[in-house]
Amino acid sequence: MSMHTHWSVDEAQLAKDPEAYAVWKLEQRINYGIGETLIPEKELRARFDALDLDPWKRKALMLALA
Repeated sequence: MSMHTHWSVDEAQLAKDPEAYAVWKLEQRINYGIGETLIPEKELRARFDALDLDPWKRKALMLALA
């Protein structure tokens, strides 16, 4: 997956915590459309509660996953 450099995050430091890094990457892909591939449904479901999302995006995703 091609990710852009994020100016406010030290990705090397964040990558030391694999779960936090996975949640951060999902948030980036959902909020900013970063990435060229679809998000695997299994991955999204596994980390859904940990994601910090806009309430409308959260609701739309919940409806899509229902």
